Amino acid sequence: MKIIILAAGKGTRLKPLTDTIPKCMVKLDGKPIIEYQLDLFEKNENFDVSIITGYLQEKVDFIGVKKFYNPNYDTTNMVNTLFCAEKLFDSSDDILISYGDIVYNEYVLNKIVESDAEVNVVADKCWKTYWQARMNNPLDDAETFKVDEEGFIKELGKQPNSYNDIEAQYIGLIKIRRDVIEKIKDYYHSLDRKKIYDGKDINNMYMTTFLQLIIDNLIKIKPVYICNGWLEVDTLADLKHSKFLLTGINQTENKIVNS
Repeated sequence: MKIIILAAGKGTRLKPLTDTIPKCMVKLDGKPIIEYQLDLFEKNENFDVSIITGYLQEKVDFIGVKKFYNPNYDTTNMVNTLFCAEKLFDSSDDILISYGDIVYNEYVLNKIVESDAEVNVVADKCWKTYWQARMNNPLDDAETFKVDEEGFIKELGKQPNSYNDIEAQYIGLIKIRRDVIEKIKDYYHSLDRKKIYDGKDINNMYMTTFLQLIIDNLIKIKPVYICNGWLEVDTLADLKHSKFLLTGINQTENKIVNS
């Protein structure tokens, strides 16, 4: 399986820590965020790991890990960064796409690796407890996540009107089966470069916007449900809760929800 870690961002909400290092190298309980993922992947010799870098890319260097570079990291977003490693989209193997600012346990990783739908997205059913530990009003930060009668995702990434709009929460972990990779690549290149997508031009398109386009026009996407077992490092406040959150990751393996 090919692993692509998206780690091009500057991490402005983690300043001043990111003045001299990229977001993925900020230390969480004494260890760079990205190393938690790399340590997990190292346990499986069948994983071929690549990191797409951008801001201060020279600070991201790990033995046995391929590097791609987004030279326009300062003016582009996740989807554009992903396609900087387009040469990996050769349909020779499944692809796992992981945001570079998240940490998750082995159970979460195994859940998505074992899910065999055409496109799979990890979704936290117990998201509200985690969000409440991070902020006063979870509804201000969370995004919609709705599924249809068949259990496939029908909407994600929008501004929710109420908690009823959130059946789970997307965490930034996606698996694409090898036989649909070419179809997704071709679809991306067919998109109108002049169009605005959820308020953004195509170079700054959100990943959730791209997933919604795939849902609406191309392929059904399956949610892979978990119950915690992961964390995101997006702000300095997240780092303040690091020991609590890491303890939660280690204690939630038995709470994973069956998909």
